Amino acid sequence: MAAINNLKPTESELEILQILWEKGNCTVRDVHEILEKNKDAGYTTTLKLMQIMLEKGLVARDASSKTHIYRALVNQEKTQQHLVDKMIDNVFNGSAARMVMQALGNHTASKEEIDSIKKYLDGLSNQ
Repeated sequence: MAAINNLKPTESELEILQILWEKGNCTVRDVHEILEKNKDAGYTTTLKLMQIMLEKGLVARDASSKTHIYRALVNQEKTQQHLVDKMIDNVFNGSAARMVMQALGNHTASKEEIDSIKKYLDGLSNQ
């Protein structure tokens, strides 16, 4: 498994990882059909990306049958945390508050999301 500090998935690789995290084990065709719903993606491009991800240690491939099955090797929460930490450091000069305010200012959060954020913040202040 790739060490978390060496993880540098590209935007396209993150899209594939999101699919694998949500759906579980998938063929290249499965991933390609989902990607194609949102963008113009060629099958061979998807295949090549997944082969690169295999080499990077982001995914594993079961080649025991004719149809190869891929699964994510990296943990979703750890990957997200690593990327958020990098973003806070590199884009927001180490300020998590600035990142949160920017995110909430640019995206309309649902009442449920706002309630969840408030609950989380209340929990932090009670520690």
